[in-house]
Amino acid sequence: MSLTDRKVNSIKSNEKEQAFSDGAGLYLRVYPSGNKEWRYRYKVNGVGKWYFLGIYPALSLANARIEAHKAKAMLRNGEDPSDAKKLAIKTKAQEAAKQNARISTQELFNRWVKFDLANRKDGGVEVIRCFQKDVLPIIGALPAEEVTKAQIASIIDSCLARGSDRMAKVVLSLIRQMFRFAQDRDIIQTDPTATIRKNKIGKPDTPRERFLSEAEIKELTKKIESAGLGTPTKLAIWIALATGCRIGELIKAKWADFDFKAKTWLIVPENSKNGKPITVHLSNFALGNLKELKQIQPDSVWAYPNKDNTTHLNTKTITKQIGDRQFGERTKLANRSKNTSALLLKGGKWTPHDLRRTTATLMTALGVLPDIADKCLNHLEQNKMRRTYIQNSYTNEMKQAWTLLGERLELLTNHKAGNVITAKFGTK
Repeated sequence: MSLTDRKVNSIKSNEKEQAFSDGAGLYLRVYPSGNKEWRYRYKVNGVGKWYFLGIYPALSLANARIEAHKAKAMLRNGEDPSDAKKLAIKTKAQEAAKQNARISTQELFNRWVKFDLANRKDGGVEVIRCFQKDVLPIIGALPAEEVTKAQIASIIDSCLARGSDRMAKVVLSLIRQMFRFAQDRDIIQTDPTATIRKNKIGKPDTPRERFLSEAEIKELTKKIESAGLGTPTKLAIWIALATGCRIGELIKAKWADFDFKAKTWLIVPENSKNGKPITVHLSNFALGNLKELKQIQPDSVWAYPNKDNTTHLNTKTITKQIGDRQFGERTKLANRSKNTSALLLKGGKWTPHDLRRTTATLMTALGVLPDIADKCLNHLEQNKMRRTYIQNSYTNEMKQAWTLLGERLELLTNHKAGNVITAKFGTK
């Protein structure tokens, strides 16, 4: 007996699946969940099959009969309705992929920012700045699928032309990350960066080995006073040298991270480059500089607040201030420091990160074991086996290392200490 709209609507579910025939192969299947589906029952080579037509009430009885009639017509033409539907779904997906591939590189970049970069520690701020400067002006308007290797090469060449070999390699790496993101989502079929070799770009990478000798630390003590630096920046140099911290870790620090009574500073995971916390023992030298810093803005939450005191200072500010004072006498910088040689030392230009290398070098010269110096710099143990099984924190040894360093820095930076014999390890 054929179904009616009233009967279909009145059918209730029970604990077992039910099937109600409308005739000519059309069935209403009712599930324990209460869902009702239209199915067409047919055979191919003697094997029974069910062909899904739709869900009731979205697909009415009248329209279900129409769909069943279409399925019957396919069978008469030698087509299996289920196979035809799978092919239609696949074709639709392919068309969607083609349409997706027509999105511009700017749109691709926006998706990458939203679904990938946003999860990074800095929210992708530096990557966004890099793309806005070097990448998007050249390929942003182009369909992502049509970007060529030659166009990527032109972006890299622009970086090389201004002498930024390292930035050229960074830009290639970032562009490659974006296009691999696109490949994973079938937005593009081929990666235009795939055959560009990073090691062929610019000059070969050479590990930076710059550190300050003890003689240069004494020289810096004199030069820093006339360099036109603000007191917080001057203090940052000495604090970084005394603790071995990264300058960004210091800038992001909150006063709550310091315990002046216990003479410790906890560098929290979110501020640490490797996501690993470390408790730094503060020598008297480091503690004295921190207390002086605290007096400058005693009510701030941050050790280095921004102008509005709403967050920390930009992490590149101090590095830029130090770099501006090492360009040389012939360099003029618009709206920047006029003391362009004020911090140049005998061994040449130096950066805040070189202070970390200086910290480790000084420690080992004072008899600290290299492994302990590495731990003071919060370096991750490279040997996986040792990292897994050797869990000794070496707290006492690290405390002694920072103490010895602080005492040595106290001598080297003390104008009243007279002539301090400097170690020969730092001779350039």
